[in-house]
Amino acid sequence: MPSVYIKTYGCQMNERDSEAVAAQLVAKGYSLAKSEANADVILLNTCSVRDMAEQKALHKMEVLMYETRKHRPDVVLGFMGCMAQSRGKELIEKLPDVDLVVGTQKFHRTADYLDDILSGRREKVVDVAEEAKSEATIREHLLNGNSKKGVTAFVSIMQGCNQYCTFCIVPYTRGEERSRTIADIVAECRELVGSGVREITLLGQIVTSFGKRDIEKKDGKSGFVQLIEAVHEIEGLERIRFTSPHPKGYGDDLIEAYGRLPKLVQSAHIPVQSGSDRVLKLMHRGYTRERYLELTRKLREVQPAMGLSTDFIVGFPGETEEDFEETLSLVREAQFDQAFVFKYSERRDTPAATMPDQVPQTVREERLERLLNQVNATAGERYAAKVGSQMEILVEGPSKRNAERLTGRTRCNRIVVFEGAERHVGQVMDVNITKVGSFTLYGDPAILE
Repeated sequence: MPSVYIKTYGCQMNERDSEAVAAQLVAKGYSLAKSEANADVILLNTCSVRDMAEQKALHKMEVLMYETRKHRPDVVLGFMGCMAQSRGKELIEKLPDVDLVVGTQKFHRTADYLDDILSGRREKVVDVAEEAKSEATIREHLLNGNSKKGVTAFVSIMQGCNQYCTFCIVPYTRGEERSRTIADIVAECRELVGSGVREITLLGQIVTSFGKRDIEKKDGKSGFVQLIEAVHEIEGLERIRFTSPHPKGYGDDLIEAYGRLPKLVQSAHIPVQSGSDRVLKLMHRGYTRERYLELTRKLREVQPAMGLSTDFIVGFPGETEEDFEETLSLVREAQFDQAFVFKYSERRDTPAATMPDQVPQTVREERLERLLNQVNATAGERYAAKVGSQMEILVEGPSKRNAERLTGRTRCNRIVVFEGAERHVGQVMDVNITKVGSFTLYGDPAILE
């Protein structure tokens, strides 16, 4: 059977989609190539959130067309994911050597389409149509094929987004929100735990919107909190995380869950995007600066050790220096442990792309650097304060930078590197923090007398 190499761009949702496609291909007899150099099929799972991500994927495909095809004319080339969804047939018209274009609701069709192309039944395939129940088709896993040796796993609980932020193309590439059933998700999680998984991260474009239209509140609890409770009951599971939520999705029921469900870790990634109420309104985010800060205060009241991370966009159309200063002050006030900072990127067919007062690229770049410096300074102080403390970690596997060391993650989502042995992988253990690096802690196993 042919070998397949999948290169993934973008978010954790894309990583999860790629893993599911790979698992489906393996189940049909395909092998997974370690690199594109000797693969019979090369698939690029694409991202459309920023223009740079699209340009990287397009450039990569051009290289494959003009260099790889020169030496291996029979190699099959394909696009999957968000850019495939938004551009569709246009990709094959622009890049005629591309054989396959699969949209975000058609990942599970990839294996069948490759069979058709490789057997000669079809020359090219483009499928970006909507498909009912596609949200329940991303459930296969490669537990022995990831770097964390099956200790952690991502579980996709829904597809799509109904928020329509003015800067975002995701609702157009992922479609409207569609949630799986709680029973189906719990069954997948139980299978994973039975295979040795100790930590599960629930995934969704806006994960806190899970079941919003399909699941009635029960005892004041949203569908998402009901799901967390159901997953919490799985014997053998140590930790539950989720990403990415929306600030509007943090009702009192979810905040309260952090205090009563021990498997729900003290970690929250809550995208804020801007510290300016005026810019938040232009972005159509649906909350104010004060509402966001109130949320962070409530979370830390329930769990004082809560680790908070966020996303920012700088240089949004119309953003003034005063608006940007409000973002800098929000970082100082909220005291984030980490933040992902991006320059605003025009996305076609989104309202923000045609807004007046587009901010010059030079200003976006200057603000990006200033915000990164502020985030690093604030987070650096919080990391440094952990030196001398003892923290619980789940050991995930070898460190990416030094395979001789192990890496684990604290409940508040800080990475810890330490000297350990193979037997530690998969264990929950305490470590003494001895020093701090750039968004990394270093420690020694805590030995109890």
